[in-house]
Amino acid sequence: MMQEDFLSKWGEAANTSAGFFWMALWAFALGYVISSCIQVFVTEKRMQQTMGKNESKGVLLGTFFGFISSSCSFAALASTKSLFKKGASFVSSIAFLLASTNLVIELGIIISIFLGWQFVVGEYLGGIILILISWLLIRLINPKKLIKKAKERLDSSDDDEDETSKSWKEKMKSETGWAKVSQQYGMEWKMVWKDVTVGFTIAGIVAAFVPDSFFQTLFINSGQGGNTDFGFFTILEHIIVGPVAAFLTFIGSMGNIPLAALLFGKGVSFAGVMAFIFSDLVVFPILRINAKYYGWKMSFFILFLLFTSLVGASLALHYGFDLLNMLPDPSSVKIQDTEYFKIDYTFWLNMVFLLISGYLIYLGFFKRKDVMFMKEMAPKSKVLENTLKYLAFACYLWLAGGLIVKYFVS
Repeated sequence: MMQEDFLSKWGEAANTSAGFFWMALWAFALGYVISSCIQVFVTEKRMQQTMGKNESKGVLLGTFFGFISSSCSFAALASTKSLFKKGASFVSSIAFLLASTNLVIELGIIISIFLGWQFVVGEYLGGIILILISWLLIRLINPKKLIKKAKERLDSSDDDEDETSKSWKEKMKSETGWAKVSQQYGMEWKMVWKDVTVGFTIAGIVAAFVPDSFFQTLFINSGQGGNTDFGFFTILEHIIVGPVAAFLTFIGSMGNIPLAALLFGKGVSFAGVMAFIFSDLVVFPILRINAKYYGWKMSFFILFLLFTSLVGASLALHYGFDLLNMLPDPSSVKIQDTEYFKIDYTFWLNMVFLLISGYLIYLGFFKRKDVMFMKEMAPKSKVLENTLKYLAFACYLWLAGGLIVKYFVS
């Protein structure tokens, strides 16, 4: 009986994970096509020239440039370091970092699929609030010595990207430009495939195997009375535990969205789920990379800055949405017990973007192999990357076995 129960849950977990990815496939492809186009056709040169002048203008431009340069946290860290090193002010660099990881096009699309429009609004509005709180804290604390030391620490070698005199319109009309887009598109998938595989697999396992009582222990009073009935200290506990949960399952914000949807469905507060989503910049790998760039003192200051902003933004969103009667209902998030694989709009969108992906791969990796395009990335931990790689391979075995059990054995 226990064996049958395990096999049933295994099949359910694997089917849920595969279904989650099928739901999100077209959104990933669309987001990465847009992101790749922006990263190829928009360069950093003008950003560097304008972000260091006036503080208010620098923050506004940093936010805007971060939004149009939306990317994974590791690419965002490298771009932020480059902008700061080449003359952008510290506060505008932080604005760029927060915008490029929270005001993210592909992330918004994935959130809309799994969590609904309130969370999309929360993601983008929260990203702006994060920037404003960070700006206020920097002005109040005024860490001039830390900023000066961080500037001095950065390597003085010339690492300018290869800029050409072509305008973005000329680049868009050239086959070379699109070959670069295809290579960046491939790089985007290369950066996230492990995180997405592990994240979606964990989400399926959690959905099938982890009882509600676990979440009610981890997030106090979760699952009781809906999102409007939480007291202040309960919400604060959810906000603090959210980043801890993200730290323990660090698989990147894109891979974490299905798990965020499960947390909300289990009764975790809106604020707690938003804090979980916002936590991609307050985990240890990011702390270590910032320390490598700027030194440990500045790295811990950035951690304090971002965590404090995260807490403030999550509280502001929760009570602001509550005041406007916009808090989402956990029962509206129905991603379990769903027929994932059917002929509907998701199927056709996936087919379209699989064809687009196939063409881009052909163009950049077969037809125009002479074109080379490589954006700077923050230095990842080899141990972490190898661990994630082997975990991803183990996930594929788990998923294959579970799907065989569900559709051919049980």
